[in-house]
Amino acid sequence: MPIKKKQSNEGDNSIRLQIIPQPSEASTKLNGSGGSFFEPRAEGSNRSNPTSTEPRAADSQYRNFWDKAPEKKLTLFALRLAVLEKAASGLGALGFIWATVVLLGGFATSMVNKDFWFVTVILFTEGARIFSRSHELELQHQTTWTIADAGKHSLRAIASSSRFFMRVIKAIFQQLSAIKSENQLQKHITDDIQMIAHTPVLPHTGQQTWISSDVTLMLYTNWVVLSKNISRVLYWLQLLSAVACMTLSLMRLVQQNYGEDQPGTENRKPALNLFYGLALAEALMFLLEKAYWEWTISICKLLEQVKQECEFGTADIGIVPIKRFLYDAYSSCINGSVFDGLKMDLVSFAGELLDSDFHDEQLIGLQILQKFAKSDRFSSDTLRKIGTSTSMMERLIDMLSWKNPAKEKIRRLAAEIVSKLAGKKQNALRVAGIPASMECVSSLLYTGRKLDNKPYEIWGRDIVADQTNYEFSAFNLLGLLILKKLANDHENCWRIGNTRGLLAKIIDFTSTGEQLLRNDHATESQIKAVKRSLQVAKKLVSTTGETGKMLRREISNIVFTVSNIRDILEYGENHMLLQMQGIEMLTSLAMDQDAREKIGSTGGIIRLLLSIFFKPRLTQKENKLCVEAGETLALLTLESMQNSKHILNEKGVVDQLVDLLTDPVLQINSSRILRNLCAYSGSENFFCLRGVTVAAPTVLHSIMVEDGKLLQESIGLTMQIFRFMTPEEQDKELKRACISATNFAKKLLEILEKYNAPCVKVPRIRRFVIELVIWLMKSHEKYRQLFRKFEMDRAIKSVAETTSELECFPVFSGSIGLNRHDISLSSLADVALELLMNMKSKI
Repeated sequence: MPIKKKQSNEGDNSIRLQIIPQPSEASTKLNGSGGSFFEPRAEGSNRSNPTSTEPRAADSQYRNFWDKAPEKKLTLFALRLAVLEKAASGLGALGFIWATVVLLGGFATSMVNKDFWFVTVILFTEGARIFSRSHELELQHQTTWTIADAGKHSLRAIASSSRFFMRVIKAIFQQLSAIKSENQLQKHITDDIQMIAHTPVLPHTGQQTWISSDVTLMLYTNWVVLSKNISRVLYWLQLLSAVACMTLSLMRLVQQNYGEDQPGTENRKPALNLFYGLALAEALMFLLEKAYWEWTISICKLLEQVKQECEFGTADIGIVPIKRFLYDAYSSCINGSVFDGLKMDLVSFAGELLDSDFHDEQLIGLQILQKFAKSDRFSSDTLRKIGTSTSMMERLIDMLSWKNPAKEKIRRLAAEIVSKLAGKKQNALRVAGIPASMECVSSLLYTGRKLDNKPYEIWGRDIVADQTNYEFSAFNLLGLLILKKLANDHENCWRIGNTRGLLAKIIDFTSTGEQLLRNDHATESQIKAVKRSLQVAKKLVSTTGETGKMLRREISNIVFTVSNIRDILEYGENHMLLQMQGIEMLTSLAMDQDAREKIGSTGGIIRLLLSIFFKPRLTQKENKLCVEAGETLALLTLESMQNSKHILNEKGVVDQLVDLLTDPVLQINSSRILRNLCAYSGSENFFCLRGVTVAAPTVLHSIMVEDGKLLQESIGLTMQIFRFMTPEEQDKELKRACISATNFAKKLLEILEKYNAPCVKVPRIRRFVIELVIWLMKSHEKYRQLFRKFEMDRAIKSVAETTSELECFPVFSGSIGLNRHDISLSSLADVALELLMNMKSKI
């Protein structure tokens, strides 16, 4: 990423970064050229690019989802039914008014006895049909309130088929309450319900009022008062009444024997014909509606079609939500405008069910949302719609903290939906922005620990720690998955870090040990929980800026953090992915100076990292693991005398590092580690590092032929190697590498000319070159003459004029530099220029 100098109109120079696209991590990580903390990165970016959870292909294919939503077939069907129903009701109302006002009011005395009874029977029959029709839908609703495929039969008994019956029941209750206490009455009615249903009642949901379908009108009637059976009775009553009205009206229209005309009765015949015609039209309209219903539902299987298109074919959800949605859409069209049902959709319908106080309705709503959220076809639009509904999101977040064992399924479904929501960046911000959302997510995590010898409890709610059948592992995995997705955003990382006790819970899940990692019978959920907790912790400690600094400090202060990772490195040879995540977490923690010392002082960490770094490699995964271990060691030894001593205490470590300088995979990190050992281990370890001089020909050759990061690290290591050699030994090593002093000096000049501006990929290369130039001029008079001859001063002046903050730091947290160099690059350039001018100068 070269930097070009731009000449402004005022004549002053400014620096402009030219951004060059970087290669992917997969192709650059092995040779140490990508994803490193030794180079700055875009602010907020993670070392590993998380795989997007958004189904992009599905977005493009189904972005007009709501135009193709399967439930629109139901809303259109409900509209057509409502049109027929309102037309029939309108004709019936007109006929009723005509009969009562005109016929029975005006021609009651002149009407023949036969017509009087025909009109009366038609009115009563039609009234019974309208009465039963107005409440059939309410009863059909009640048949869907209990989920059949949850393994329970219908437990509710219907108290009445009309508001009149409900008023009677209320009156009875009021009379009974004057005799019995409230508690005795509730116990009596509950016993009756259990006796009638012959099955256990639904779990208590905290509801303090009665549902109409829970109250029985008469005792010992069993199936007679069940809503589904009353609904069937009303259904056939409507059909019979319609057929009766049609038959009676058609008979009189055909017969036309309305009696002899009398003075004042001239309009009786047309009045009767109009009434019978209205009654016939109303009955035919109703029968047409019923025929259309039966044809669409029973013959064309509309509900089954919609169920399949909605992908509700599993036993967990079935056809119950589809029926319930159709009834609600039809009710909206009947009770309001016929177009009201067209505004409904299954996601909004499910959101309304979430606000219910009843267990089964909440479960239906969650099943709909969970099914749509997991569908490749519908997930994108479903999650977008949920994300824009604050009330729906707040309800889902609140359900995460429901710890009543009876609501375990509701809690799990809500957690699955929230985990899908958190996968989208905008929704993740909304989830984290809801008050107490992080506390609710934290409540999903439970490790089995007990506090003060008491079962684990949150906010005084239901204690579930002693429930042996409660699926803690499933909730742990879902909670960690939600946190993992939320942690992709910088702001959310700050919220996670500031949630009381949450960091300690996350680290607690990284606890393994030999019994787990070397146990062939360990469950998949146990290993997955460790994996996800490491992923969450890694995202947190790799956060950039002040947030990352705070999180690294807080996590390193947890006493179990490093020791848990040590167990993974020591016993996790069969779980290489866990080792990789643990090492990456150590790498991020090592950016903090205090954490760096804590890691090094934890027994066994340095030894385990070295054993992994030196481990023979056969697979691509092993290569990546060794590269990451090398980067961790390079960061641990940076400006740390204590950690450098720990490494030098390992037998033969310098020789092994020197050998790896020829390894194309590990040579960059080997160069970094050796340079840090030479620079920061102190003078007392001079003789331990004397063996590094055998690497001189290798690194000198790299300077002459290599480019990029390997060139940068080779120059830095060469400078440190020369500190352990006399001038004569330096010349000797150059000859062994077949490099003349002239060519060497010329190469250093070429490097400065090539990198005539700060480079993001190799931010320390110009500093290393100038340091080496200063050392050579102090050691050899001939190099001072050669640099004068090649006009090295011009290149050094160019460096002094183009220095930037980029070259003032050895490591970076995103775009923020850490551990500023004691001597600035401009000061080094001034020293080099003074030496070129034969002026005495000291660094």
